Amino acid sequence: MPDFLSLKAKVCLLGEPRVGKTSLIRQFVLNEFDERYLTTVGTNVSKKTVQLPIPQAGVRVDLDLVIWDIMGQRDYRDLLTDRYIEGAQGLLAVADLTARESLDALYDWIDRADRVASQVPVVLAVNKADLVASTEAMEREARILANAFNGDFFVTSAKTGANVEKLFLRLATMIAARQIAAAAKAP
Repeated sequence: MPDFLSLKAKVCLLGEPRVGKTSLIRQFVLNEFDERYLTTVGTNVSKKTVQLPIPQAGVRVDLDLVIWDIMGQRDYRDLLTDRYIEGAQGLLAVADLTARESLDALYDWIDRADRVASQVPVVLAVNKADLVASTEAMEREARILANAFNGDFFVTSAKTGANVEKLFLRLATMIAARQIAAAAKAP
């Protein structure tokens, strides 16, 4: 195997409206935060290339992330999930620390997405940490949810940028490692 690879991956963000999916993407891709709430209509697609060392494979990877921001309105969830999730190599599920029900809703979001993009890596973002003093209760619940889907979770703030880069890089690393392992098994 070469010591450098260039890969591409589709990542889909999932979650209820107003949890900060678009803001997380803006912070990660553009290093910006906008206080105004912008409703996602349908989907928005962003791109960013990340450089990752994959020590277990002894390789460095440039991974082109194609990040799909999917609107969260329940009325459209059934119509959108299959079409937009198809071909995803990773899922980023987002909840709002100030809205407990948004974390509960992720079970349904992830379950629906998993039916289309079976067993892809999942990472949870429990967002808006800048708005609460304590995150312990939601962290415990997020850990349980992440474990249920063999994933990880991060407490993030799109506003301050806290853990946003780590969140995306963790998912990117999981995706790259999976792609490398699949290529190694291929004849």
